[in-house]
Amino acid sequence: MKIERVVSPGGIEAWLVESHANPLIAMRFAFRGGASQDDAGKEGLAYFISAMMDEGAGDLDAVAFQEREQGLAMRMDFDASRDVMLGNVQTLTANQDAVFDLVRLALSKPRFDKDAVERVRAQILAGLKFDENDPETVASLAWDKLAFPSHPYGRPVKGTTASIASISPDDLRSYSDRVFARDKLVISVVGDIDATSLGRALDHIFGALPAKAVLAPVADANPPLGPSQQIIEMDVPQSVAQFGHRGIARKDDDFIPAYVLNYIIGGGGFSSRLMEEVREKRGLAYSVHSNLFPFQHGAVFVGNVATKNEAVGQSLAVIEDELRRLAEQGPTAEELESAKSYLTGAYALRFESSSSIANQLLWIQIEDLGIDYVNHRNELIEAVSLEDIKRVAKRLFEADRLITTIVGKPVATKTQAAPG
Repeated sequence: MKIERVVSPGGIEAWLVESHANPLIAMRFAFRGGASQDDAGKEGLAYFISAMMDEGAGDLDAVAFQEREQGLAMRMDFDASRDVMLGNVQTLTANQDAVFDLVRLALSKPRFDKDAVERVRAQILAGLKFDENDPETVASLAWDKLAFPSHPYGRPVKGTTASIASISPDDLRSYSDRVFARDKLVISVVGDIDATSLGRALDHIFGALPAKAVLAPVADANPPLGPSQQIIEMDVPQSVAQFGHRGIARKDDDFIPAYVLNYIIGGGGFSSRLMEEVREKRGLAYSVHSNLFPFQHGAVFVGNVATKNEAVGQSLAVIEDELRRLAEQGPTAEELESAKSYLTGAYALRFESSSSIANQLLWIQIEDLGIDYVNHRNELIEAVSLEDIKRVAKRLFEADRLITTIVGKPVATKTQAAPG
């Protein structure tokens, strides 16, 4: 796979994988900022905008815009994460000019008509109402508040009923004016288009955007270490628990060993230690897993388990024991080799389609890993030694300092102190 850096006549850069096997083009792009740029009291602003991007632009109201989308057989959707606003466009080669023009309108001339805003607001509020009764979502939101106190990461990306109700068309317009700018833009394109044509398209789609974003500074977060535990009562037959603590940043030299380590402890499905100890040996839960989240301003290690109310305490005790054992002893040589074999072998599955390739290239840019990362990523995994992973296990896992949130009616869970 040849990745080409394309710079448009107007100076807009994109990574291109040119392929003429199918008459399709996949484009992914992102504006740095995301939900961390939501105004105070306007939590969910970026998420609101992500749902408004096909609700009319230029001379087209929402109905006309969406009819145009359908007529072009295109796909365009947006999503807001903590650090970036993401855009996804897929088109047939024959329709590219009209599709790219519609994307240009959406980005540079959004309408934010009152009727469309109210319709989308109602949809978001309905979703928030559903989330209030979802134990996993409630546990996750509560955990974020404990892990990121007084920081944008502690706010709900989707907002609250109060904050969504307060957002006006002017708020939406202000956010798009501040964040949708060329200096905070990264783009990846895969498919039936050459570099010259892409360069022209980049200027057409993004050239009318402001040159520079006006972003509020976001401080680096340093999640407090527990032990701390918050129980939120909900009348459900089983409890959901989220546990974790500070993690390791993506650009840290220890991230790759930590990534392999997470596969061993809880990221490897049925081959992980937590699944073996919690589900297979003791039958305490159907599923237990963990992840590393290296956000731009603060990395965390987070795990989840769902189990019957009377087994919550035992499940969490088993999890803590495994984290403690792995920190003290490290994994075995067999576990390390198995993890490396899977992680290197499965990497190719992330590049099965044009859209998945574009997504991978986009995140490599967002995380500033370099255009040659795809070529040496597996070498980084293979280079992890048993000594490396044992050292990083001691650094990463602090079983006695977990932040834990539990939603349900748990029985016999130990009470822990507030974060310190």
